[in-house]
Amino acid sequence: MPSGKASGKHSRQLLFSEAIAQPKVMAAQQTLSRSATVPAEPRTLDAIDRILQENTAVGRCLETIDLKITELSASSASIRSDIACFSEKVADLDQRLTTVEDHIRMLPEHDAELHTLLEKIADLEDRSHRDNVRFFGIPEKSEGTYIKTFLQSLLPELTGLTFSPPLEFQRVGPPRSISSGAAPPDHCVFPPA
Repeated sequence: MPSGKASGKHSRQLLFSEAIAQPKVMAAQQTLSRSATVPAEPRTLDAIDRILQENTAVGRCLETIDLKITELSASSASIRSDIACFSEKVADLDQRLTTVEDHIRMLPEHDAELHTLLEKIADLEDRSHRDNVRFFGIPEKSEGTYIKTFLQSLLPELTGLTFSPPLEFQRVGPPRSISSGAAPPDHCVFPPA
């Protein structure tokens, strides 16, 4: 930085080209002529030196500000990248949430269907065992001539249950022989009345 001071002299000179390089100095020296050198007083030169120092300090501040702006731009770009990544993740999570909500909405329907299927399975299992019931302890010839009618009245009386619709029997009579692989019959023993 040129100080404009000449050693050992009270009068100092400032080159006009140096004044052009500094905008604040140039504004202060507009009234000077365009000669190669300008005689100046020591107070004026000190003021010009202060202005140059302030200008240099402002330049350093501007460089610092430029550096900080560059850092902020880099941080802003990083934040934009992170936001874009999070936006994709949020969109993916939203899609997954929508899918889960759709499945949850269908759960009552599936639950009802499952309940119906379980009832059918229980019914089929019961039907597979219905030919395998034997009754013991009923006195002989107490059924009269109609075995089915007798059983339809006897079973509700012995169990205390009411059957609606009334019980139906597919086969009533003496037991048939058990074929190999068939389940053995269930036994129902009733005490004599």
